[in-house]
Amino acid sequence: MRLSVAAFVAIVASCTGLVIPLVLKWMVDGPVADRDPAGVWLGALYLLLLGIAEALLFGLRRWLVARPLSRVEAEMRADLYGHLQRLPVAFHDRWASGQLLSRATTDLMLLRMFLAFPLTFLLVNGVTILVGVLIMLAQDWTLGLVILGPTIPVILMCAIFEKRYAGVARLAQDQVGDLTTVVEESVLGIRIIKGFGRHRSQAHAFRELVRTLRGTELRKARMLATIWGVIVTLPEVAIGAALLWGCVQVAEHELSAGTLVAFLSTALALRWPVESIGFLLAMSQEAATATERYFEVRDAWQEGADASSTAGAPSTAGAPGLAAQFPAPLRGAPRHAAEQRPVRGAGNGATSPHRTAPDNGPLSSAPEPDGIRFENVRFRYPDAAPDSPPTLDRVDLHIRPGESMALVGATGSGKTTLTALIPRLHEVTSGRITLDGRDITAMPRAELRSLVAVAFEEPTLFSASVGENVLMGADDGAGAPELARALAVAQADFAHALPQGTGTQVGEQGLSLSGGQRQRLALARAVVGRPRFLVLDDPLSALDVHTEAAVEAALRDVLADTTALIVAHRPSTVLLADRVALLSGGRVTAVGTHHELLRTNAEYAHLMSGEDHRR
Repeated sequence: MRLSVAAFVAIVASCTGLVIPLVLKWMVDGPVADRDPAGVWLGALYLLLLGIAEALLFGLRRWLVARPLSRVEAEMRADLYGHLQRLPVAFHDRWASGQLLSRATTDLMLLRMFLAFPLTFLLVNGVTILVGVLIMLAQDWTLGLVILGPTIPVILMCAIFEKRYAGVARLAQDQVGDLTTVVEESVLGIRIIKGFGRHRSQAHAFRELVRTLRGTELRKARMLATIWGVIVTLPEVAIGAALLWGCVQVAEHELSAGTLVAFLSTALALRWPVESIGFLLAMSQEAATATERYFEVRDAWQEGADASSTAGAPSTAGAPGLAAQFPAPLRGAPRHAAEQRPVRGAGNGATSPHRTAPDNGPLSSAPEPDGIRFENVRFRYPDAAPDSPPTLDRVDLHIRPGESMALVGATGSGKTTLTALIPRLHEVTSGRITLDGRDITAMPRAELRSLVAVAFEEPTLFSASVGENVLMGADDGAGAPELARALAVAQADFAHALPQGTGTQVGEQGLSLSGGQRQRLALARAVVGRPRFLVLDDPLSALDVHTEAAVEAALRDVLADTTALIVAHRPSTVLLADRVALLSGGRVTAVGTHHELLRTNAEYAHLMSGEDHRR
């Protein structure tokens, strides 16, 4: 509503300016011709009042649009951020973070600027030009036709400009996203860059990107200069021709001097609306490409809130066209640890007969314990070639209630992928996974992720305090006792010795801590909520032997009350588990105790021999 009122006010303000030439005509043909000083002063007063009214109306327009446009930008930015949180991991694996960042910042700023200025003034200037032309034709239709002479060439040039500028504007915005990605990666990887002395090569690569972007911006500037030159030159020529023809008519007494002054004043008043067409079109095209880039992300397929919300929609399982639902990546993006999606604890775990459902669901009784089952599970990444073998193929595995299962396999066997399927960070291609007999695809994601806690080998910490990072894995209301217990289990008591204790800010990505410290905090985050199901992806790989032994001793108490799947590469970690599953070539080829498999399976014995501890 305020935007509509603002547009109306702007139109009134602009048309008020067109009244000024009519006052000038009255002054020239009246008081000036009659040598009436009082009439001249009265005309000057009219002009002053019209100028003040025009200024006040434009100021009112600015005030009217400021608040709603800032709200629109804020809501769109918040909506995009919330949507990014709901997009599946496969989307984030494919998209560069810098491209997403540029859409959430620069593109939305361009949209706000378009709504604040070009959108309104394309309408205002169009109405102003129409009213001004009618006034000029009413003054003298022959002079009006002279002024209208450049109309067709200007329209043709604007149409050509709009089409060409759109492609260049899109290219520039994509290049800004690439540049943002490089800056982000360089900041996060500064230790690698310095450690390998690659700062010069990185700076050179960055300069090349900047040079490319500069070239694109210069192309935009050249195109804008061309259209502006045409839009400015042709109307100026027309005004000059009208002035010449008008002077001839005044000399021959076919036109009054006041009429010529009013006509030329109106033509000059229309210079700004006409000349602004070029950059208004440019800003409109940039806003159009920004909108297109925004909705590329906003329209991407997102995870459903729960099973009911996706009823009737095509299932992602087994859908060969899933990759087509994601936009093609504009730049390769490094995969981040899936821990960037926080998970929540499940209260008192499997020992509780009833538990509180998430805020969006009713209370439900706990099903009969059945542990974790994989039934003929197959998985292929959405962007994999259709004829490529699946990452996981016909996986059948049962982890009994309260049992700890170690998952062992060579590099590339699919261990991390299998663990990511349980909290539905990826969707199975076919088959099913059940938790206590319930198919995870039929469970609300909020409930599923409140039952399952995860900790991965590459931990991710947020720019927050140690306590906030750990309690991210707990129910709302968890406090110091739960935090202290989790830190003790993970042997992360070093947190108490930090400058502000558990209130110490760990910094972006937790880079102020060592790898082992980050891994222990991630483990504490996984166990703080006493989850019913625990998924650990080689959580002790960065620990020294003594710390590892202490963590394993504390973990035994936790594992006694939960159902756990633990990716392991070292015998010491395997010994935490009750049984071991060997994953080979995407399939579970053997299940048994550690000692049984050592005796009966050559591949397992080889993996545990210390000859291949690589991931």
